[in-house]
Amino acid sequence: MRVATSYPHLVEQDLAKRGVSANIIRLDGAVEISVQLGVADVIADVVESGRTLTEAGLKITGEPIMHSEAIVIGPDMNGAASPTPPQLDALLKRLQGILVARSYVLLEYVVPKAQLDTACRLTPGVKSPTLSPVSEPDWLAVAAMVKVKGLNKVIDSLSDLGAKGIIAHSIRTCRL
Repeated sequence: MRVATSYPHLVEQDLAKRGVSANIIRLDGAVEISVQLGVADVIADVVESGRTLTEAGLKITGEPIMHSEAIVIGPDMNGAASPTPPQLDALLKRLQGILVARSYVLLEYVVPKAQLDTACRLTPGVKSPTLSPVSEPDWLAVAAMVKVKGLNKVIDSLSDLGAKGIIAHSIRTCRL
């Protein structure tokens, strides 16, 4: 059996514990396509939702090799409440921005002015949507952060209003 993974030592240790003999193939990135390419029979990869595995025609089987989470550990100030050092505070804000951004997209579209109020209720943004004029005087461009959850329903509703050029952009980081 050939197992493709980006974590050869971890997979090798786990298979040894399970009494499984395999040829470990180290790959960096896009491990899920290795089965389709004939490089491996199975893969061992980091999975959050399993979406890319499903798209590659694979399914999750067996028990996880391990569960993990990322945590930030700071210095112990003898149990006293002390201010967070500026560099650590900046890092934490940046990490929080990345995590928050995963829940949102930037939705852009053009909409007839007559439908603007309804469209803005559908996409209120953080404070309010950004409105910009376009070359056609009866239309406006709208940009707003929208929750990923329920995005397709929002897009359907905007389309029903007559909005055009509806585009959802991924957001890498943000601060709310």
